[in-house]
Amino acid sequence: MEAGGKRTISAEQAELLRQIPSVDELLGQPRLAALSERVDRNLVVEVARAVLADLRGRIVGDLNWTALGLSAASVEELISAEVERILSRSLQPVINATGVILHTNLGRAPLTEAVVDEFRRTATQYSNLEYDLEAGARGKRDVHTGELLTRLTGAEAGIVVNNCAAAVLVTLAALARGGEVIVSRGELIEIGDGFRIPEIMEQSGAILREVGTTNRTRLADYENAINEKTRLLLRVHPSNFKVTGFTEKPSLQELVALSQRSGLPLAEDLGSGCLVDLSEYGVSEPTVRQSIEAGVSVVMFSSDKLLGGPQAGIIAGKKELVARVRRCPLFRALRVDKLTIAALEATLGAYLRAAWDEVPAIRMIRATPQELKRRAENFIRELRPELPLDEVEIEIADGSSLAGGGSTPSQALPTKIIRIASVRYSATKLEQRLRRAPAGVSVIVRVEEGRLVLDLRTVFPEQELLLIKTLAATLR
Repeated sequence: MEAGGKRTISAEQAELLRQIPSVDELLGQPRLAALSERVDRNLVVEVARAVLADLRGRIVGDLNWTALGLSAASVEELISAEVERILSRSLQPVINATGVILHTNLGRAPLTEAVVDEFRRTATQYSNLEYDLEAGARGKRDVHTGELLTRLTGAEAGIVVNNCAAAVLVTLAALARGGEVIVSRGELIEIGDGFRIPEIMEQSGAILREVGTTNRTRLADYENAINEKTRLLLRVHPSNFKVTGFTEKPSLQELVALSQRSGLPLAEDLGSGCLVDLSEYGVSEPTVRQSIEAGVSVVMFSSDKLLGGPQAGIIAGKKELVARVRRCPLFRALRVDKLTIAALEATLGAYLRAAWDEVPAIRMIRATPQELKRRAENFIRELRPELPLDEVEIEIADGSSLAGGGSTPSQALPTKIIRIASVRYSATKLEQRLRRAPAGVSVIVRVEEGRLVLDLRTVFPEQELLLIKTLAATLR
């Protein structure tokens, strides 16, 4: 180092710096010239400058500079690769072989095929999103899903915002801003990514009034907390956790009766948004209709969980209360776009026709262990000829699938899993190789007891051939 902190460089480093081509020289090369015609030239220039600056920094900083190839062709390759990386799509399909149906990290509920047609029909041309064709005047976007929601839930009215947290936020803001909302301490839950009911309530302008304890809350706790400031009773379904042991909480019927006696609305955050009874398939969740028919004033729930639709939050209940929420200024900030409405309309339409298998999440929940065993046997029969001899062990075993997505935390679906062990690679290494897409598609799996585990419940039948090819390439 020279005095003053300025770094000195060797003759060899100086020579390497002189070898670095200029931006103009690089842009004159055939490959980058062609790239500049195909994409915005400014992007190529920006990337070229960044790559050259990085090379200079590595040479001066002694960061592996001796391994650098500084020919115009090699630098051109670096620039081209970086431009292609920037232009490549980050969001991409993966094969979910985990058995977690509503996998939050993998996009939760996959949508019905009919949604693709609706997207194409709605997105590529104008639509009557907010236009009343009969009256020839401005309309409301709620009408496209409103009747479907009321028919499926039994509510008087239904509207849609962008997720369930938004549904809770805007409902509290509209019905209880400046007043108190009574909720059990045992229901002050935290949902995905650290969002908590107390924080959502604070943002809404409502005042939290906690009653009871973490494990025991009685009806009297609610009754004793009611005062002139009370605006709402809130019940939160613990769809992402379960409290067991010495517990107590008022029944839904008791809270409805208190709501009616006190004249205070009862709002319920149902979270997972189950529209049909799935208990015969191993998923025991209260349905929205059960809450509405019990007398709950307003129910809030997700569209992309057990409902199996796009990301959205639904608010259904008494017409006057839903109208108040609809008029809240926050509603416009949280409203959904035409593509979400198209997807939700298609999904709800399948429910109205009782076409359960058209909704992928419901079809996966309904799949039986016998069906999954047959698929696993056929899958292994196709896979074995592609594998190295005597290097891979494959077996079918009993296992468990999960609904996931913050739904049914203590409930599992019996399934058949495929267990794989390789002489050449550990299960952890195989999981890594599959995740990094050796054959062009990332496969997400589980690792249990030193074995790679695949659950075909969450693999679409049309993906099986690609999964076989990917596994074969990974295991070689």
